[in-house]
Amino acid sequence: MPRLYLSPPHMGEQERALLLEAFDSNWIAPLGPHVDAFERELAAKLGVPHAAALSSGTAALHLALQLLGVGRGDEVLLSTLTFSATANAITYLGANPVFIDSTPESWNIDPALLEEELICCARCGKLPKAVIAVDLYGQCADWDPILAACQRYDVPVIEDAAEALGATYKGRPAGAFGAMSVFSFNGNKIITTSGGGMLVSHRKDWIDRARFLSTQARDPAPHYEHSQIGYNYRMSNLLAAVGRGQLRVLDQRVEQRRTNNAFYRQALGNLPGTQFMPEAPYGRPSCWLTCITVDPSAFGSDREAIRLHLETLDIESRPVWKPMHLQPVFSGCRVRRGAVAQHLFERGLCLPSGSAMTQEDRERVVQGLFAARHTHRA
Repeated sequence: MPRLYLSPPHMGEQERALLLEAFDSNWIAPLGPHVDAFERELAAKLGVPHAAALSSGTAALHLALQLLGVGRGDEVLLSTLTFSATANAITYLGANPVFIDSTPESWNIDPALLEEELICCARCGKLPKAVIAVDLYGQCADWDPILAACQRYDVPVIEDAAEALGATYKGRPAGAFGAMSVFSFNGNKIITTSGGGMLVSHRKDWIDRARFLSTQARDPAPHYEHSQIGYNYRMSNLLAAVGRGQLRVLDQRVEQRRTNNAFYRQALGNLPGTQFMPEAPYGRPSCWLTCITVDPSAFGSDREAIRLHLETLDIESRPVWKPMHLQPVFSGCRVRRGAVAQHLFERGLCLPSGSAMTQEDRERVVQGLFAARHTHRA
């Protein structure tokens, strides 16, 4: 049987046709008509007026923080349960990440703990320069209390929606909530440009500035003139063409991933010792990845034994993100609590969730999970 990957790319004829059109037009280098169109089309999809197509979601985070004036010695609050890129971008500017634990109800940043940290920072006379809230595994954070807490202290918020394109919060799309929001189109995301990202905002001046910085900060002159340090962060016209084709089928891809999630929930609902990532009542997740937690005493095996057993069947699975406060590189950073995120990491497993999965594929994963019982007792 072919290997089942966690979240492989899912391409169609539209993407191929647009890519060949871009190739035949000889717009091969960064920038071009497909980049402009991709920006317009994604912005329209989100209801956010301005967007800059970039080389990665990490580049978008880096520029967003720089646009907010984050610099050496500043602090930025963020969820500890996230991919390292969210925290890495803070360190690029010499700033310090401060990690906030998750809430069990959604696995996203805990708004109450975030407010606790803001109160503490205010009392100490050093408010954070920004907050980054992550929409985890395709589910939006609880934006109303997050934004209310940050507005009380006049702290801007960046929405890291890298994993959540196609999700909604109270009817509004992921990416519509921060002062700026970022997306990733890495090869494993719900839609992909192979590698790429997008920065979006309601403020035109920020996006104009991001475009300037992302093209090596080249001043208007007939020669190459630079009065500021810039970056090579723009998206290729070829990759933007692929992104346009992917965006046209985004709604289908979301429904296909939600179908995977619904099947897993029905098939595994009575399997002892397993629980699914909760679906928060305030929104509709895209189910980028379907995640479970495993109680070893009830299931008969721990998370790692299950992962290794699935690997023997050529089925890829992956532990839930290891919290940033447990990462060696961030060991000296402040954290507000952290036990919830640590518990989720120790017991959490991401299941194959690709939008091209067949019924046979899903059944194969479920059979593998049932067979993994009692392979090892922690």
